Amino acid sequence: MSSLIAATRFSVLDRSRIREGHTGPEALRDTVRLAREVERLGYHRFWVSEHHGVPGVAGSAPTVLAAAVAAATRTIRVGTGGVMLPNHRPLVVAEQFGVLESLFPGRVDMGLGRSVGFTDGVRRALGRGKDDAEDFAAQLDELLGWFRGTSPTGVHARPAEGLTVPPFVLAMGEGAAIAARAGLPMVIGDFRDRDRMRRGIDLYRARFRPSPWASEPYVVVSGTVAVAATPEEARRLLIPEAWSMAYSRTHGTFPPLPPAGRVESLAMTPRERDLYESALTGHLAGTEEQVAHELESVLKETGAQEVLVTTSTHDRAALLDSYRRLAAIAGTADGADRR
Repeated sequence: MSSLIAATRFSVLDRSRIREGHTGPEALRDTVRLAREVERLGYHRFWVSEHHGVPGVAGSAPTVLAAAVAAATRTIRVGTGGVMLPNHRPLVVAEQFGVLESLFPGRVDMGLGRSVGFTDGVRRALGRGKDDAEDFAAQLDELLGWFRGTSPTGVHARPAEGLTVPPFVLAMGEGAAIAARAGLPMVIGDFRDRDRMRRGIDLYRARFRPSPWASEPYVVVSGTVAVAATPEEARRLLIPEAWSMAYSRTHGTFPPLPPAGRVESLAMTPRERDLYESALTGHLAGTEEQVAHELESVLKETGAQEVLVTTSTHDRAALLDSYRRLAAIAGTADGADRR
């Protein structure tokens, strides 16, 4: 194992993807089970996501799911990747994370994003519009103010006020500049567009202003990592999500994840085939040796302190095997505390 990989934290984001032939409740229970497994493998954090009205994703209430994950684990940090702040009132978000931190002290992370609903219908149901994302910087400042007790309203967020819940900004587009101005750690993806990732990281580091939350830049790079005994098996891990991405681009919605074998037997239009093949490329996928080499390159290019793995697939046994193999590459497999 290289010294660069050994010095890096490795974490997991599970999107609670629904699989063909399975239900949403099963997907949520799968997420909790996976959290227990990756804790045993020595991963640093386990995060859950927020999606609304998506047929293929069960995780619609990340702070609720994070509470279930934290209750089922003992040592791994637990958080959100992320709570989409434009969808919520900052006071309510502060209260939710205050409760989480009070119940699971020293283990909770607050990953925050600026996306709004995926479709016009979802945005209407949430009472939000696309322009609400433009208020993210102000919403973020208001949220952090509830923890510091600096709200000009005279209201106090209970039990959040006075607690320290580490905030992270999910950086897509303008997010890198917002994270830098706020002096917060940044999560940026994905591995499929390394140039864009590097530009975002360079901007973040150049503009970073120290804050009570972070004295220096902290970069988490995120994306799909698939490790298997052969390159072909690793590629099969990628197939269900690649097809789901292609389907979403041609039908406007993310479906449940199909088995890889079914996707391989499908007849696709030329556009679907192009989107599907494109979605299979650019990830860190292969044998342990191949993935270790790619990881080394990514870490050298980005200087990231942490890798957040976001892999989704239909075969949960193969997914867990991939995480075991990655833990062996990363040197976390002994379960050592890497905080």
